[in-house]
Amino acid sequence: MTRLINPRLALPVLSLAVLVAAVFWLQPRAMSYVGVNLLFNLAVPIALATVAQMVVIMVGDIDLSMGAFVSLVACITAAILPVNPVLGALMLAGCVLAYAALGALIEARGLPAIVVTLGMSFVWGGAAVLILPSPGGTAPGWLTGVMKAKPPLVPMAIVASVLIAAVAHLVIMRSSFGVRLRALGGNARALSRAGRSTVALRAWAYALAGLFAVLSGMALVGLTTSGDANIALRYTLLSIAGVILGGGEFTGGRVSPIGAVIGALTLTLAGSFLSFLRLSPDWQIGAQGAILILVLAARLVLRQAEKRS
Repeated sequence: MTRLINPRLALPVLSLAVLVAAVFWLQPRAMSYVGVNLLFNLAVPIALATVAQMVVIMVGDIDLSMGAFVSLVACITAAILPVNPVLGALMLAGCVLAYAALGALIEARGLPAIVVTLGMSFVWGGAAVLILPSPGGTAPGWLTGVMKAKPPLVPMAIVASVLIAAVAHLVIMRSSFGVRLRALGGNARALSRAGRSTVALRAWAYALAGLFAVLSGMALVGLTTSGDANIALRYTLLSIAGVILGGGEFTGGRVSPIGAVIGALTLTLAGSFLSFLRLSPDWQIGAQGAILILVLAARLVLRQAEKRS
């Protein structure tokens, strides 16, 4: 129970609650099933990308290719999966394996992940353009049906976000597999001394991140019904911001899966809030950054208060 009310999670929840209240105050008509669905329409792919980034940050790395990778998955999902489901599924599985191989290479050669993933962003982007040179394609019918389903009482975006948070929490925080991955970010030397292969563990971590990123790209196509090589480039910074906003830290091993999903929801809602303020799109990115800085400043104040007490 204490895990659910600790400051690491309380601050993201408070930030989301404040934004929700502000949006409902500015636009009372949003306080409905349809309104909430529109507000959080793109929350699911952002939440999945944020969880993927969280796994990478958890092992002490940062992935600067997340947006390009999700865009590649979107292109495969829109251009190949509807026409040739078997080939499309194999290509998506290959994307996850490629991510695992990337993690193994980083660990085996001691390469800086931030540089390797930056280079891979051009590889993913080039592959996406080769598969889908111009925006287009179509979403598989079953995928659109899932993403645009209308469950009773609560919109699909909220239901899916809760499921994502629950699954990520169970895998990362409650399973022995998750404990080993967090230990890799917290104390890799201790794992190595205990006879664990850090290369294999980092490969598994990147494979898990790749799986969530693949689901993110598929969910995005299910919502937009088409693909584009540049459709998710902003997800790189959004996913990093979502992890930090949700209570995670760049220090390996210190993450919060539930907080990461809440951070993604907060960033999604922030876009709607700024639109209601009629703020120019050119200023919205800066305003989202200001919101992140305010939350981080509040977290610092809470930490100092805890130390004094």
